[in-house]
Amino acid sequence: MIGPQFDEGVFRHRLPIQIRFIDVDRFGHVNNNYYFAYYDLGKQEYLKEVLHEDMMGGDLVPVVVHIDADFFVPVYYGDNIVIETRISHIGEKSFVLQQRAVNAQSETTVCQCTTIMVCYDLKQNCSVEMPKDYRTKIENYENANLSK
Repeated sequence: MIGPQFDEGVFRHRLPIQIRFIDVDRFGHVNNNYYFAYYDLGKQEYLKEVLHEDMMGGDLVPVVVHIDADFFVPVYYGDNIVIETRISHIGEKSFVLQQRAVNAQSETTVCQCTTIMVCYDLKQNCSVEMPKDYRTKIENYENANLSK
């Protein structure tokens, strides 16, 4: 793994995912590319719930600068999958988002993903410091259980 190590912290945010027929490849399991769409849904709902706003509606947006995933167990059409999301670290301008896809029946982690995101100002066209209120809301949601 090139990015930060995935740690087994507490995942408070869970989002059930509906697997579509189109997500399944000719081997009968969900194609690895579709996991990133699932993680995007989890990321969007997490940020909306924690920050109490839609981050895509303003001038400050999160931008992916690094992403990697580890695939453990195939997922098949009809499996009940939940995306769990947490922020494990906050820097000055960036944060580390950890997510995992979990089989809801067996509670088995089928895939995990680490994403480094940067706060980006669309008007200034550059990365900027994370707003203090965002940091506070994330810390409160994660119970200040962030890695240093």
